[in-house]
Amino acid sequence: MKRANGFTLVELLVVVAIVGILAAIAVPQYGDYVTRGKLAEATATLSETRVKLEQYFQDNRTYVGACAAGTVAPLPTGRYFAYACPTLTATTFTVVATGIAAQGTADFIFTINQANVRATTGTPASWGSTTSATCWINKKSGTC
Repeated sequence: MKRANGFTLVELLVVVAIVGILAAIAVPQYGDYVTRGKLAEATATLSETRVKLEQYFQDNRTYVGACAAGTVAPLPTGRYFAYACPTLTATTFTVVATGIAAQGTADFIFTINQANVRATTGTPASWGSTTSATCWINKKSGTC
């Protein structure tokens, strides 16, 4: 008599159940990891823009007009965030990075000003809609 080779149906069902459980845990964690990677664009670009604005101030003794094209500190463009300079006065500035919904960064809003105060004024509801006036939140737990 020949011995049968292969797997039984029960063995296959157990493997499928284990893979399903692992996937249910891993996929959401992976999505959060990808989002956190996208946030790095905003924090790096805001820091770089602050340095350029300070350079502009050293040259011109004002921040007015600093974010215009053709200056030392033109308004940056990004893949995951849109950048704006809503406040430019002689002695103060604020640069804002707002997440682009189509890129999966909707509801994230980060700011920086002339005093290097980094703030998070918006996060998605799935992150608890947490805000911070003193740091850039980069984890779902609300930590900086």
